[in-house]
Amino acid sequence: QVQLVESGGGLVQPGGSLRLSCAASGSGFSINTMGWYRQAPGKERELVATISSGGSTKYADSVKGRFTISKDNAKSTVYLQMNSLKPEDTAVYYCTAKPPGMSVPVYWGQGTQVTVSS
Repeated sequence: QVQLVESGGGLVQPGGSLRLSCAASGSGFSINTMGWYRQAPGKERELVATISSGGSTKYADSVKGRFTISKDNAKSTVYLQMNSLKPEDTAVYYCTAKPPGMSVPVYWGQGTQVTVSS
């Protein structure tokens, strides 16, 4: 069992930056694929970024070059550095964990709101 707690959301102006953190408790952090999803009002939930147990990263086209996912296995924490934020990045951001052998994330955090507005 893994528990995920996100933090770092808030209100930021367009062009600004935020760093989201996700603290994991339970076992197996280092072997899970960790990820960030987001859901904007009236829209489908979408994958933002993932980082594998080996550190390989993937990004949605909409955030490439602006967002960076990273993790600290010693702290069981995954981060999402978001730069050059746009109003369309406004959403609830969810941290996820996908154990080995699973095709979709099994564990989800409660979400943190990111609002990009002037």
